[in-house]
Amino acid sequence: MSFYEKGPVRIHYEEAGSGFPLLLIAGGGLNSTISGLHRGDPFNPIEEFKREYRCIASDLRNANDGHSSGPLEIDRPWDAYTDDQLGLMDYLRIDRFMVMGFCIGGPFIWNLLKRAPDRVVAAVLAQPSGSRPEMRDLFYETNMKGWGPALTARRPDITMEMVDRFLTKMYRTNPDFVFTVTRDFVRNCRTPVLILPDDIPAHPYAVAMEAAMLAPNAEVSMFPWKEPKERIPLAVRQIRSFLRAHRPASA
Repeated sequence: MSFYEKGPVRIHYEEAGSGFPLLLIAGGGLNSTISGLHRGDPFNPIEEFKREYRCIASDLRNANDGHSSGPLEIDRPWDAYTDDQLGLMDYLRIDRFMVMGFCIGGPFIWNLLKRAPDRVVAAVLAQPSGSRPEMRDLFYETNMKGWGPALTARRPDITMEMVDRFLTKMYRTNPDFVFTVTRDFVRNCRTPVLILPDDIPAHPYAVAMEAAMLAPNAEVSMFPWKEPKERIPLAVRQIRSFLRAHRPASA
């Protein structure tokens, strides 16, 4: 296993392939891990893109089935995860890169675009997470049940009271849109983005499409693109064309 360490943070990562760097962020919410990419739901981006790109993936800090660990930064949850992602790229001596994220990868990507606009060349947001007005507490409640108890069971330094504060800051303090950025930010974001919408409670179609309409250099896939399954290769082909179109010529 490969690890990147910085202070109390230890991040497990994997690399595959060669070429221009492509950071991959698995779905699964706060339990996002590399294994989620390998499971291939809806497809395995490592296998699809390692022949053209240097694919880099990591376990999210404190994901229950992962090998990454670190403190709960209660006052800056989203930025703590972004620190890990950018820190890993620094450690690998990668300046500019592209990124593809599933589910929670959507909010993470918008935060990367806010924090490092000159480093992210292009981004693919597949089935991105977003906030439904009628289900504002969905992510808070899901993680209080599906993430917090297992985390505190193996980490005596973390209590459920800390988890509550962490999730409140993450999902209840700014419980609108994509959590990490404002509509004005998206409206002024010049980075090319490709959005592949979903429509389940955690991946609202309306939010994905609103972001696509706001972002001046956004493209959007067909919908639905995962069902029937015969459509998935077509969506992958669109992703491949998008990445090739925005890959720096010197790569």
